[in-house]
Amino acid sequence: MNQESTNRVWTLNEIMDLYHSPLLDLVYRAAQVHREHHNPREVQISTLLSIKTGGCPEDCAYCPQAARYHTDIDKNDLLSVKEVKMAAMNAKETGSSRLCMGAAWRNVKEGKDFDHVLDLIRTVNELDMEVCCTLGMVTKRQAEQLASAGLYAYNHNLDTSEEYYKEIISTRGYEDRLETIDNVRSAKLTVCSGGIIGMGEAVEDRCKMLLTLASLDPQPESVPVNALVPVEGTPLEEQQIVSIWDMVRMIATTRIVMPRTTVRLSAGRTQMSQEGQALCFMAGAGSIFAGDKLLTTPNPERSEDLQLFDILGLQATPAFAKGERPQGKPDLVYSDREAAPKWSRPGHVIDKNIEYTEKGKQQRKASSSTPKK
Repeated sequence: MNQESTNRVWTLNEIMDLYHSPLLDLVYRAAQVHREHHNPREVQISTLLSIKTGGCPEDCAYCPQAARYHTDIDKNDLLSVKEVKMAAMNAKETGSSRLCMGAAWRNVKEGKDFDHVLDLIRTVNELDMEVCCTLGMVTKRQAEQLASAGLYAYNHNLDTSEEYYKEIISTRGYEDRLETIDNVRSAKLTVCSGGIIGMGEAVEDRCKMLLTLASLDPQPESVPVNALVPVEGTPLEEQQIVSIWDMVRMIATTRIVMPRTTVRLSAGRTQMSQEGQALCFMAGAGSIFAGDKLLTTPNPERSEDLQLFDILGLQATPAFAKGERPQGKPDLVYSDREAAPKWSRPGHVIDKNIEYTEKGKQQRKASSSTPKK
């Protein structure tokens, strides 16, 4: 095994040179690294379930769940234990080994909703599935409670570089993302953290994000690479869809820079041909999300994925192939009440985000004043 590939400290210039190397050379090198550390015939299948949709107070320019944008998504309160258990069982029957539950929250708050999420985690863990959650920012104590309930992984994406982050989000700081990842790691949960390409960022921003992730010690167990899915009503609705070649380069570069990490081919697969997805698998993608949608954006049908797996000779990775199933523990009881976390609110203004907030207000006002037929 090439020890340099696993222990190497990368620089930004090295990652950028790698990203810009001749495509076929880049894919070949990435495929070699992938085969050194992973079974190239296995792809881990996850199902992403929105357990609480819409109404998020953040202003992420790409997200249709932000309350301030006019996207007409179907909002819902927290799903019941019965609903989540049924969804998990259906996902497991169709090949998923992991259920990732997402709630449109800025951060986790103590109370009945968080207690309910802990019950959902226990329920899915009992089905012998890996349980992942993405709930916004969490404190160390909250991360410990999630781990005690049987959570396997926590997702908290960096989205992009620290510099470009300020161009798409103004309601929270980049340091909050990193602090949450530290809190998750301190609770001995596996870390899932990646980003989105195609938001108008430069290649340097993509590489800076990879440098930040690669510099974490240890590196994340999984890194989702998402292609922006422009949604009408969000500030990025007119953004040009990123090319498949950019996705392949990003997958391959991620694979080489973080050899042991599972690289997740995530949002944007409906925009890709089967041939394009095959190149991503060759370049080191070792996981996909299955199901007809990812939270609120479309995703390929399960039958299409099964057909592609059959063509390429791929098979689904079993649950807990890279770690033991968490053993559920009794509820953690603390003698004191945790002080409210002081997550940052940077306060800078992103004109385009403000523009779409006002646009949404005007559209809602016009809609409410239109006589019903």
